[in-house]
Amino acid sequence: MIKVEDIKQLEIKGISVERINKQLDQFRKGFPFAKLLAPATISHGIHVVDDKMKSDFIRTWRECAEKLQIVKFVPASGAATRMFKDLFEYIDAATDGVSEESLLESEKFKGVKTVIDQLDRFAFYQDLKEKIAASGSTLEKCLEQKRYRFILQTILNEDGLNYSSRPKAMILFHGYPDKPRFAFEEHFVEGANHCKMADNNVKIHFTVSPEHRSLFESEISKAKAFFEPKLGVTFDVSLSEQSPATDTVAVTLNNELFRDKDNKLVFRPAGHGALLKNLNEIDADIVFIKNIDNIVPDRLRDVTVEYKELLAGLLLKVTNECHELLKRISEDDYQSDVYGKAYDFIKKYQVCELPKMIEQRDHLVQKVWLIEQLNRPIRVCGMVKNEGEPGGGPFLTSDFEQRVSFQIIESSQINQDDEHQKQIAQSATHFNPVDLVCYLKDYNNKPFDLNQFTDPETGFISIKSKDGKDLKAMELPGLWNGAMSGWITLFVEVPVLTFNPVKTIRDLLRPNHQ
Repeated sequence: MIKVEDIKQLEIKGISVERINKQLDQFRKGFPFAKLLAPATISHGIHVVDDKMKSDFIRTWRECAEKLQIVKFVPASGAATRMFKDLFEYIDAATDGVSEESLLESEKFKGVKTVIDQLDRFAFYQDLKEKIAASGSTLEKCLEQKRYRFILQTILNEDGLNYSSRPKAMILFHGYPDKPRFAFEEHFVEGANHCKMADNNVKIHFTVSPEHRSLFESEISKAKAFFEPKLGVTFDVSLSEQSPATDTVAVTLNNELFRDKDNKLVFRPAGHGALLKNLNEIDADIVFIKNIDNIVPDRLRDVTVEYKELLAGLLLKVTNECHELLKRISEDDYQSDVYGKAYDFIKKYQVCELPKMIEQRDHLVQKVWLIEQLNRPIRVCGMVKNEGEPGGGPFLTSDFEQRVSFQIIESSQINQDDEHQKQIAQSATHFNPVDLVCYLKDYNNKPFDLNQFTDPETGFISIKSKDGKDLKAMELPGLWNGAMSGWITLFVEVPVLTFNPVKTIRDLLRPNHQ
C-alpha cells in the first residue's frame, strides 16, 4: 500500500502511483509465456542473401547513406563485473594458508589458470605490468613467486586497473601497434566504416550508467582526438542514462511492496527494455543497434561491415516499398493493383496473418486495416546459426492480440514445462546476436512513437535479494523482443564470424579477439 511519505520518493523518480499499482497487478498475475508456433528457419522466415543480392543491397546503402540521418546505438551501461566471476572466486578461495599454486592447478580454476598462463595475450598486459611495477615489484617476479592472487587483484581492484568497477566499454579488448583499444573505441572504428554521413560525420550514441558518465566523457574526448585524424571522420558522440522513471518497484514474495531498513520503497532497473525510452529520443532515419561487447579487431572488420551494409540496404529497399504503398493507399482512391501489392508485401514479409475475406471487405475497411499493419517501424535483424550460445532466437509467434508474426524470443519467455513449446524451441536453427538495423520514421517522414509498438505482456519476473531478504523484481519487455513486438521484422542469416561477444575475460583469448 502506498503511503503519504512514498509520494515524494515517487515524484523524484518521475513515477506515478497509477504506474506502481499497474506493476503490483502485474506481479500478482505474472507474465504469460510466449506462444511459439514454429522456429524461424532458412525455409521459413530467415532470408539468405546470394552474392548478386548482396552487391545490390550494399550498393543501395552506399548510394543513400550520405542523404540519411544515421546513428549507431550501443547499449553500454553494463558493468564488467560478470566478466571476472571466476577470478573473484579464486581470490576468495586463495586465503591465508592455502597454496595458490595447488588451487590454480585444480579443476575448478582451470579457467583462471588459462588467464594466468596467457597474460601476455591480453590487450591490458602492458598496463598490468606498469601497475605492478608502481607497487615496487614486477609481473615476472610475481609469476615466479606464484603470487597469482596479487596479480588478479591488480587487474580488478581500485588501486590497480580497477576492471571490476569499470563498464565493459572501458575494458581494453584488442592490442594494436599504435595503442590498445577499449571496446567502445572499436565501435568508433566500426561506425566510421558503415555509418558515415555527409561531410564524413559519424554519429554514435552510448547508453551509460550515471556513475560512469564522467569516465565516458573523458575517454571519448581522448578517442576523438586520436581517431578522427586517423580515420578522416568527425565523431558526433552522445550519451544517455537509463531514466529512473523506467525503474520498477520491488515486492516481497507475497507481492507486497518491499521496503528497505529505512522503510523506503525499493526500486530496481527494469532491464535493457527500459532503453526503449532512450532509443525513442534518437533523431535519426536509420539506427544500427549492437551490444558493446560484440566487436572484432581490424583484421576481421571487413566481413562485419559488409553485412552491416547488406542489412541496411535491404532495410532501405523494404522501407521504400512499404512507404510507397502507404502513400498510394492513403492518398488515392481504391486501386485493386495497389491493394493487391500491399497484401503481397504482407504475405512476403510475414507482417501478420490476413483476416479471412479481408480482400472482399469494403474498400474503406481495407484501407484502414492496411495502413494500421504497414505504418510501423521496420527492423532487419541479423541471425547466426545456433552453435550453442545461450540466449534468444527467431520464432513465429502469436501475441496477446492474436497477431501472428516473427519475433525474437528469449529463453526465459518459453514454457519449458510445455513439451510442445519445448520441442519448437529445441528445433530452432538460429540465434539472435543482437545485430539490428532499424528505420524509425513513417511514410510521411515523421518519427514514430516507439512506445505504441510494444507488447506489455512480455516482461519477466525474477527473484533477487536485498539486506539478506528475498524480493521479486520485474524487467520490462526486452529492447529487441517485447519492446519491438509491433514492428515489421525481417530476419537475415549473417556469418557466425560477425558474432564475437565477450562474456568472460577468457573470451578475449579467442582467435577472433587476437
